[in-house]
Amino acid sequence: MASWFSVAATPNSLMNFPSSNHKKSHKSPIQFSSLKSQSQSQKNHLLSLISDQERGLKTQADPQKLSEIVQAIEDLAAFTGSETVTTGSSLSGTWRLLWTTEKEQLYLIKNAPFLGTKAGDVLQVIDVEKKSLNNVITFPPDGIFFVRSIIEVASSQRVNFRFTSAVLRGKKWEFPLPPFGQGWFDTVYLDDEIRVVKDIRQDYLIVERAPYTWKE
Repeated sequence: MASWFSVAATPNSLMNFPSSNHKKSHKSPIQFSSLKSQSQSQKNHLLSLISDQERGLKTQADPQKLSEIVQAIEDLAAFTGSETVTTGSSLSGTWRLLWTTEKEQLYLIKNAPFLGTKAGDVLQVIDVEKKSLNNVITFPPDGIFFVRSIIEVASSQRVNFRFTSAVLRGKKWEFPLPPFGQGWFDTVYLDDEIRVVKDIRQDYLIVERAPYTWKE
């Protein structure tokens, strides 16, 4: 998607203005403020929709709610525009899950009680410079499952990834698992607080910046 307002110069328009005074048009402060306000409103609407969805568990049985959330994601992404860069250094950080449609993550969250625990924070830890991504599910007080990946920035919003290893770890034990899978994800919205993702399987992910930094 191109910029929000694109004004093409035509021969007639050029005849009305001397070339020496012709200047490239820019968004006025009022236009920029309006777009920012609308984007914030769409973001708040999306966060409101997912606030009671238990990270996506309740959405699995509610197609109507899923449709509303996906539409809200698409509306928010429209304010970003496909040319906006969301794969720079601001992508790096420890991100905490708010909501997802990813069945594997939701399965582990839902069935954690069968392991005598419950799922804690679900994280995505990204370092663009080091080309690394860790998907992490914590099981307090001492359990953790994480999948290591390498990443490569493919475009302004797309990142390719390849899983390299996985580990299920307890307080005094560790069980390695074989690496599996590769693909890509698009960060369709990114700001100082949240990130919204759509991936190769058409799954969605909404995460917030965690108030701490996770390290392996």
